[in-house]
Amino acid sequence: MNELRDIKSMLPGELEEAFREMGLPAYRSKQVFSWLQKGAGSFEEMQNLPQSLRESLSREYMITAPKVLRKQVSRKDGTIKYLWELSDGNSVESVVMRYHYGNTVCISSQVGCAMGCAFCASTIGGLVRSLRPSELLDQVLFSQLDSGLPISHIVLMGIGEPLNNLENVLRFLELVNDPKGLNIGMRHITISTCGLTENIDKLAEHHIQLTLTVSLHAPDDETRNRIMPVNRAYGVEKVVETCRRYYAVTGRRVSFEYAMIDGVNDTPRHAEALCALLKGGGFHVNLIPLNRVEESPLKPSTPENLKKFREILDQHGINHTVRRRLGSDIDASCGQLRRKTISAR
Repeated sequence: MNELRDIKSMLPGELEEAFREMGLPAYRSKQVFSWLQKGAGSFEEMQNLPQSLRESLSREYMITAPKVLRKQVSRKDGTIKYLWELSDGNSVESVVMRYHYGNTVCISSQVGCAMGCAFCASTIGGLVRSLRPSELLDQVLFSQLDSGLPISHIVLMGIGEPLNNLENVLRFLELVNDPKGLNIGMRHITISTCGLTENIDKLAEHHIQLTLTVSLHAPDDETRNRIMPVNRAYGVEKVVETCRRYYAVTGRRVSFEYAMIDGVNDTPRHAEALCALLKGGGFHVNLIPLNRVEESPLKPSTPENLKKFREILDQHGINHTVRRRLGSDIDASCGQLRRKTISAR
């Protein structure tokens, strides 16, 4: 028995070609694409297709449709966190956040993560597998359908390392950007990476006008090695130099994520080193109050340390903001909800 093909991961042109080979007119592929983008979970729902075609397609193709395994809604700010069950029984998280400019969904790119960052719950248990383009798209589509909130922005900053799944992520970007689909503009999409330099260069080659953020979290190799094992393969200076190339090629400013960790990376010495590292670059620093992870001994910086850190960045003219904390009452940290569910089984 042949394995069913994942039809939602196919680009419109590929879908049209496949239908042409079946002797079907192009408009049929457009009908199917439209249904898929509306969240149809089966071919039987596609009522404007002949019954014979629906039966034929169901023998050749599968349609992904995740199930809500758990859902948490913040009473403080309306943030919604989903734990989705995938077709193989694995699970991933998505978070819908409300801002004045629209609704953002933060999606996962992998089941688990291989990067091993000390402050992140996503990496506990390691990497299981990468998500297919359809599974990336489903998180946007079904978050929108379940919440009733129109999604205008996407952040690939959930479970997993997006650039460790680059081919599928690039295909997802084409799908979600398609005018006949969700039509979400590239400038409304952010990809976060821990700094896989070769794949940052590969991403730059596509000249996509998205926003790239890099999880830096330390200004020197000694500190970053302690909390981010991936740094041993790349190094802080190599990561920043790659980001300078990315900016030169794409014209898009790179943001650096910096989780403020008490006594680890939040001292005046670290602030001065960060300023020296980023001097002269078209960069932005996003300071993040650390979310507590039960399995980690790391604690968030004190308000006093955060204030002093910011003062030093201001003195050196380093553009920065402090990320607003959303969903603090609903397992806000990436991977926490999945981890708790796995542990409870």
